[in-house]
Amino acid sequence: MKSIVSIVLFLFLLLTCPEIKTQSIYFPPLSGNQWESVTPSSLGWCTEKIDSLLNYLESKNTKAFLVLKNGRIVIEHYFGTFSADSIWYWASAGKTLTAMLCGIAQQEGYINISDSSSKYLGAGWTSCQPGKEKLITIRNQLTMTTGLNDNVVDPFCTLPSCLIYLTDAGSRWAYHNAPYTLLDKVIENSTGQTYNLYFNSRIKNRIGMNGIWLPSGFNNIYYSNARSVARFGILILNKGVWNVDTLLHDTSYFNSMTNTSQNLNLSYGYLWWLNGKSSYMLPGTQFVFPGSWAPDAPDNMIAALGKSGQILNMVPGSGIVLVRLGNAPDTSFEITTHFNNQIWIRLNDIICDPSSVKNLSSVSPQQFILHQNYPNPFNPETTFDYYIGKNGFVSLKIFNILGKEVQSIINEYKNTGSYSVKWNASEFPGGAYLYRFSFDEIYKTGKLILIK
Repeated sequence: MKSIVSIVLFLFLLLTCPEIKTQSIYFPPLSGNQWESVTPSSLGWCTEKIDSLLNYLESKNTKAFLVLKNGRIVIEHYFGTFSADSIWYWASAGKTLTAMLCGIAQQEGYINISDSSSKYLGAGWTSCQPGKEKLITIRNQLTMTTGLNDNVVDPFCTLPSCLIYLTDAGSRWAYHNAPYTLLDKVIENSTGQTYNLYFNSRIKNRIGMNGIWLPSGFNNIYYSNARSVARFGILILNKGVWNVDTLLHDTSYFNSMTNTSQNLNLSYGYLWWLNGKSSYMLPGTQFVFPGSWAPDAPDNMIAALGKSGQILNMVPGSGIVLVRLGNAPDTSFEITTHFNNQIWIRLNDIICDPSSVKNLSSVSPQQFILHQNYPNPFNPETTFDYYIGKNGFVSLKIFNILGKEVQSIINEYKNTGSYSVKWNASEFPGGAYLYRFSFDEIYKTGKLILIK
């Protein structure tokens, strides 16, 4: 009898005490415009900082921006004539849709990602010798490790004549669009359905997205409204489950997809970008950069990133989903990691939670904060943002790869505060450089890449 009373009491407390209620994820209805929201102030966020973020986004050619908390809309803003119904392209952020679809296709027995891609694309889909071509698996296509030469005239070209052997599959990471694009054909050839039809029935319709895959040259690009991007973010945040509908039962595949997938680029899963790793690589270079690609964003953030700043971020645990769509913010780089980080610098100011924000007031007088220069790689100009906790002498110097100083950017006394300084390298040859920042006998060094 005593145990029954205890159970009843526990259930009563669970239902009536907000302190012990769990933060469940909200799933908007599959049709219509209904979508629950929550005000930033009710979350304890610093609402006076929102305008600063929106002004920044507007200055960077943004068209749509959303922030969700556990599925509910906290911030939703559209710029200019763009609206909630406007359609925009995902660019390479759409690669993550394909990653998810490959997991479902494997779950249904259509493919095995350990199989040679030739099983689904046919022999001769590359210009490699048969033995080398056979080494390339679907997993290599998902992880950008096919070993095919990405430094060709048209890296988007999917013709066999464009797919040239460089090294054995699995031994080199390179961001190469063409092998990824051919995953569409893997799906179509294995399922006997068009890519749009299979995608619609397995993902789009089951989470209430709109949109369509459309060919553009050799590419296949997804178009949708911004809320559809957010819907996919909720699905990934909830590990492939939409409400009571489990789209991806294979938890092993999901975990592999959203964690380091090889030992070459630790910040890359199955077509997903991963933050908080000890190093990362970027498209167009074989350099390995130390640290996280978005040092001001949460370490456990996973991201879908596309050209011109198409961004989808999910932060497991905190329930945050972030969406940004628009034109290029300031550079033409394939993946704008620096821009993603700049958004988080400003979003952290809004969330203003001491447990989740790098709060400048907590910096001791002997410390400083130096953010990763952006953009990086760059041509010809890059920016360093930094904060010093007391008045003191600041030095920022640039060295070539041999360790010879090539320019002194800062060499003066500064008062406490935040600063921004640019380095214009138009007179220097392309390649790798090192920087050394010093303040109060404390040093920080890093690598930057000038592309010419």
